[in-house]
Amino acid sequence: MSYWINEAVVRHPALESVVPQLEEAVRRTVELFRNGGTFFVAGNGGSASDADHICGELLKGFKSLRPFDKESLDKWEELFGAEAREKASRLQKGLRAVSLLSHPGFNSAFANDVDASISFAQQLLALGRKGDIFLGISTGGNAENIKYALMAAKTAGIYSILLTGNKHGVCEKYADLVIAAPESETFKIQELHLPIYHAFCLEVEDAIFGNHK
Repeated sequence: MSYWINEAVVRHPALESVVPQLEEAVRRTVELFRNGGTFFVAGNGGSASDADHICGELLKGFKSLRPFDKESLDKWEELFGAEAREKASRLQKGLRAVSLLSHPGFNSAFANDVDASISFAQQLLALGRKGDIFLGISTGGNAENIKYALMAAKTAGIYSILLTGNKHGVCEKYADLVIAAPESETFKIQELHLPIYHAFCLEVEDAIFGNHK
């Protein structure tokens, strides 16, 4: 078992049931980022906050500061001077993660003018490319907009992961991989989603940027 996944299971023994699925999600996401792909995330309510949280851990350093390499810093100094180099030294290498909640203008316009239930699907079709990954979060597994986003992902050749609970909602049959927290009440599912995606982000970070345990 990978270090951070094992660490999460030690603190939350119930998560042992999702270890194989979590490790597969990590494996595929590491491969995605190594190939220059994009990781998309979406959810509703508390899961919308989780989607933003996940992207925050990927876009910047989590346990690692991911500093710029000397070549990049030299380029900043060559183009913009020593002061710019100092600022650039504070920048961190990031991973291509996009929360589909981060376009409020689009989402409100599309909901008003077209159909709110397919706003995530629309964004995936516009932004996603074959080989990308979409993570949909739905505690009950029946969120309509996540269901249609999973459908859009499948038609576009985007690998899909569903992070859910154990209610076995309709979204499960449209996802390529299901990570089901072993709880049925929404708040309890959410309490397990946090260590699941923290372990996921930590494992991905270690694989891409080096071991920082």
